[in-house]
Amino acid sequence: MPKAKRSLPFRPLIIIGIALVILLSGLGYVAVKYRNNNLKPVSTNQTTVTITIPTGSSLSDVSMLLKKNNLIRNEWVFKQYVRSKGLQDKILAGTYALKPSQSVSDIVEILTEGRVDNELVTIKPGQRLDQIKQTFVNAGFSVKETEAAFEPAQYEGHPALVDKPRGANLEGYLYPESFQKDGTTKPTQIITSSLDEMQKRLTPELRAQFAKKGLNVYQGITLASVIEQEVSNPKDKPQVAQVFYKRLQMDMGLESDVTAFYGAIIAGVTPSVDYKSPYNTYFIKGLPPGPISNVTQESLNAAANPSGTDWLFFVAGDDGNTYFSRTLEEHEAATRQYCKKLCN
Repeated sequence: MPKAKRSLPFRPLIIIGIALVILLSGLGYVAVKYRNNNLKPVSTNQTTVTITIPTGSSLSDVSMLLKKNNLIRNEWVFKQYVRSKGLQDKILAGTYALKPSQSVSDIVEILTEGRVDNELVTIKPGQRLDQIKQTFVNAGFSVKETEAAFEPAQYEGHPALVDKPRGANLEGYLYPESFQKDGTTKPTQIITSSLDEMQKRLTPELRAQFAKKGLNVYQGITLASVIEQEVSNPKDKPQVAQVFYKRLQMDMGLESDVTAFYGAIIAGVTPSVDYKSPYNTYFIKGLPPGPISNVTQESLNAAANPSGTDWLFFVAGDDGNTYFSRTLEEHEAATRQYCKKLCN
């Protein structure tokens, strides 16, 4: 009789495969359940918790702050959720009123939309004057009283404005901060408080540093506003300032997109680097005629104390980093490599 054929070892392999599928499915189920559980509210507690997110805070800083105040269950899950939605660079500085009864999605929505505490008026970093006016209107002030409050003549005696050219508006001078508001608060009081904050930053030492660089204070604030708009990472700002100073020394255009956009916006047209205005540094030499937004302490410090590097170009990458170059060839290569989305 012929010998029986030996069975091939398929059955054990199939069993192992099925076991792996079951194991992985189980792990996936546990992971999803863990994530979903940590996206839920911490509790049903309706007590309001006020937190302030400082300018330049990283996603890790924000998650630590929320966890410390018992507003989220898990820092890692919070960060993963924010990244999965592509919102890691959309969280806005300011003072917020949050509750432990709010879910992660609710909290992220509030933080990325800048829904600051209604009992506070928050002037955000890098805001233009028209945006700040809208903030006042959103806080409950009428359009008429807001427009009247922004008339610069009534603040002429303020020390923060001693270097402001006659006829110039308050662009660049309203320092980003949160200010208390109640039923009796006038918009002029908030503006005065913001100017007070700005004056604290315009120290004699800062003014002296501007003078050493050949700039008056108004020009220093103007440069700081361009830096404010160009980069958000404080560590990059002194290097960006150095690039601009080198270009000024070489009588070379700053070629800053944000100056071009500002000129278009205040003219009421679509932002474009091709729109010709007195602010477009692709078409003019030197600094724009005035600030293009308000400024933070970091941007003022960078404008007064640029780094000792010798870059001539920089580009903001899709990954949130800033890439510096010394030659046009290096700059174009960096742009191709790191700025595939933002530069299109």
